[in-house]
Amino acid sequence: MDLERLAWEFADVFDELDHAQINEVLARNVPFETLQFFTEYAEKYSPNGITLSDETRASLPNLMLIGYLLRLVEDRVQPTIRH
Repeated sequence: MDLERLAWEFADVFDELDHAQINEVLARNVPFETLQFFTEYAEKYSPNGITLSDETRASLPNLMLIGYLLRLVEDRVQPTIRH
């Protein structure tokens, strides 16, 4: 499996999780300080000069979090992934 396929599989699995399961994944894999950082970073450094809706701007921490989780998965399966 290559990294692109892994990302698509991750997205499919993540999309099927309910709120309790997502919270469990976060609790087991993401330190609280990291969650706080994503929120603060997105608020402070969200793209300047680009018009984003409030909804999109509010989603930035979640996008950062998904990228973080995907990177964790990549790191854990790295020996079996072809670049």
